[in-house]
Parts: sequence; structure tokens; C-alpha cells
Amino acid sequence: MVKTKKGKKKFSLTSFTIIFIIIIALAIVSHLLPTAQFDGDTIVNGSGVVGATFSDFVLSPILGFEDAADVSIFILILGGFLAIIAKTGALETGVKVLVKKLKGNELILIPILMFIFSIGGTTYGMLEETVAFYGLLSFTMVAAGMDTIVASATVLLGAGVGVLGSTINPFAVGAAVSALPEGITVNQGTIILLGCILWLVSYIIAVAFVLKYAAKVKADKGSTFLSLQEQKEMEKHYTKEDFVNDNVKLSTRQKIILVLFGLTFVIMIVGFIPWVDFGIISADVADAGTHWSAFLTGNCFGYWWFEDAAVWFFIMSIIIGIIGKISEKEFVDTFLGGASDILSVILIIAVARGASVLMQTTYLDNYIIYNAAEALKNMPAVLYAPLNYILHIFLSILVPSSSGIATLSTPIMGPLTAQLGFSVETNVMILVASNGLVNLITPTCGAIMGGLALARVEYSTWFKWAIKIVALIGLAAMVILTIAMCVL
Repeated sequence: MVKTKKGKKKFSLTSFTIIFIIIIALAIVSHLLPTAQFDGDTIVNGSGVVGATFSDFVLSPILGFEDAADVSIFILILGGFLAIIAKTGALETGVKVLVKKLKGNELILIPILMFIFSIGGTTYGMLEETVAFYGLLSFTMVAAGMDTIVASATVLLGAGVGVLGSTINPFAVGAAVSALPEGITVNQGTIILLGCILWLVSYIIAVAFVLKYAAKVKADKGSTFLSLQEQKEMEKHYTKEDFVNDNVKLSTRQKIILVLFGLTFVIMIVGFIPWVDFGIISADVADAGTHWSAFLTGNCFGYWWFEDAAVWFFIMSIIIGIIGKISEKEFVDTFLGGASDILSVILIIAVARGASVLMQTTYLDNYIIYNAAEALKNMPAVLYAPLNYILHIFLSILVPSSSGIATLSTPIMGPLTAQLGFSVETNVMILVASNGLVNLITPTCGAIMGGLALARVEYSTWFKWAIKIVALIGLAAMVILTIAMCVL
């Protein structure tokens, strides 16, 4: 049992309340800024904003749900898939066997898993896809004597530092480079080098913090950062009194199910990696849907999105259900139960998108970037880089999407950077790194809020635990990028 801490119950807000407060604040701010001027139907860039109406405010989370429909469907089916896996008992037994084999060496899982997640982050922007791993790793880390913060940090910081140091990530680096106006060129080698430096430095900082905390919790359960309520939730969902059993073994059927379980995630990741951008699959073949990998959904590997992943997980649910000898009625009841359990995660993700929707509706994003660029245009490199970085941190809180912020910012900041004679490559990485940093902690990122909900970790708890790590990573990234802006 987890030791509890004595004291008064701490006041904390739910994830939903935090997000709604942000949306309310944005609506109020839109009425405090100058009114936008229009030339016909086109806004005069930087002239002002359109004040949010009451209908804009109340519709924003609903439109956020519409905007997040693809990832919501995927997560809904993921909940059913995980419930089917749990029904077979293969995953629980597999974790028992793993913990038994690693007895005394469980901490080695953390740097290994974080590095694997970071590779996904730096290569193809692995973020939303990580939601599937929070529950799984919570089960594993708690069984190994740690807590769900360790599990959440392993996934979120692991993938997050990779995204922060994106090298060939098409949704961050690719989107930023493609958004540059014609005539402005960049050296991809320089971008990759900067990305690698940011990635590895951030990875080392994150691993050091997570290992230190995990070792502390493993040595003394009472040192957990979780609240009393969160500890109870962790015990309820992830702790079993008879978990450690020297006689535990996997049956042949369970081994097959675990192989299929792992294969499901591997194929999902392969499907998301942009093979066309790497020249491995021809764009003509991919567009025509004639590649062999397009047989399942009509989209070949590299063109997959959340709808394709949802189809794949549903099919694998059925296959695993058959192998696990689950009856038709048991399968339907279990799948629906799993989908129902994860519904709160979907609602959090949808509401979080509402902040971005309101930003676009009021043109607040447009106003901020144009006026910030005007203020930065006379700055020397040693000030231009850190102030540019801070600007994009603020923007990324409001627009957490890497491709969205690239489309918004790069057409303005790219030409300005080139005009001042500074490194456009560094400007690209300023955008990427600042957005990646924010997506380690922002409540407007649906993947964070959804993943934490699965791990039964309140956002306020995560914020207080992670803020020091994020601040240190952010400071390190700012120094690296400022040096690069002055030298390149």
C-alpha cells in the first residue's frame, strides 16, 4: 500500500476548469485590444482583433470537439482495444514477468524507454500517439515500485524532448521550412545539427530528473508527489496485492497476444512515419493508393492519420479477442466498457482545442505575431534570439500545434530574420524548440491532458512537478539557440 501524507487537503482545479479559464481569458482579452481593420473580406495584418461574442465563447469547445474528431475516434477505439487486452490477462502477466526479471534493476527502463520515445519525437513528431502508452507504463512503473508520475514523465518528457529537438520531423521542421516565402533557402544540415544538439541536451536533463525522482519514490513510497486522492486512484487502478509472484509464467496463448499487442503499436508508428518525405515511398504511388500498405485503409504507410490507426486497432482488437477465446458478447461488452472508461480523456482533448479555435476566430494569433515582429526588427542577434524564443513560447501556449504555429509565424519571422542578416535555420529551430518546450506542460495540448487523465495524474500535480525540469530545459535551449544565432 502507498503511504499517505497527513495534512489538509490541497485545493486544485480540474483539467476542464483550467482550460475553460484560459478560454474565458482569451475572450476577455479580445475585447481589450484594437479592433481589426478589413480590406474587403481580408484582414489588414496586425491591425487588431475581432472581439469574441458570447456565441464564439460557448461554441469554441464544441468546435474544438469537431476539430479533434480524428484523434477522439482513435482514442475511443484505443480504450476498447486496451480493455480487450486486459480481458485476456496477457498484459498483466507480461508486466509481472518483466518486473520479476528486472528485480532490483527496474530503473534501467526509464532511460531506454525515454530514448525510444525521443526518437519518435525527433523524426516524426510523436505526441498524440503517445496517449496509448500512459496507462500501460503506469501499470509497469507502479508494479516496479514507482508511481504514475514516473510513467507520465517517461512518455511525455521522452517524446517531448525529441519533438523539441526535431531533426527531420515533417510536422515541425518540415512545416516551418515549407512555409518560408519563395527565395529564402535554408541548409538542412544546419537544422539537423541544431536539432540533434537540442534533442540530446534536453534528453540528458530530463532523464537525470526522472531517474532521481523515480529512485526516491522506489526507496520511500511516502515521497511521492501525488496527492492523497491520486495515490488512492493509483492503488485502485494499478496496484495489486498479489502482483509479485515468483511462479508467474506466460502461457503460449498469452505470448502470442503480447506479440500481437506490440506489433499493433509498431505498425501504427510505421504508418505515421512520412516515408514519402524521406524518398522511401514514391509520392505518385502513395497518392494513387497503389502501394501494398494501402490495402487496409486506402492510405499507404506515411499517409496514415488517426482514422487509419483507429481502423488498425479495431481489427487487432477482434483478432486478439479471437485468439484470447473471448465470446462475442464478452467482446462487445468489454470493448464498449473500455471505450466508456476513456470518454473523459476525449472530452479533455476536445475542450483543449477550443482555445486554438477561439484564437483563430478572433484573429488574436495574427495580431500577436505581426506586432511582435515589428518590435523585434531592430534588435541585435543576442537579444533577437531569446526574445523571439519567448514570443514563440507564448504563442505556443495558445496554438500548441507545431504545424499550426509554423504556418502562422514562419511567413512573417522568416523574411524578417533574413532581412536582418541572421540565421534563418536558427529561426526555424527557435520556433520548433519553443513549441516543443510548451508541449511538455501546456494545458491547451490535448495529448498532455488526455495522457495525464489516463495515468490518473491531475494537471496541477504535473505542472508543479515538471515546471523545474521544463524551465531548465527551456533555459538550456535558449542559450544554445542564442549562441547559434550569433555564430551562424
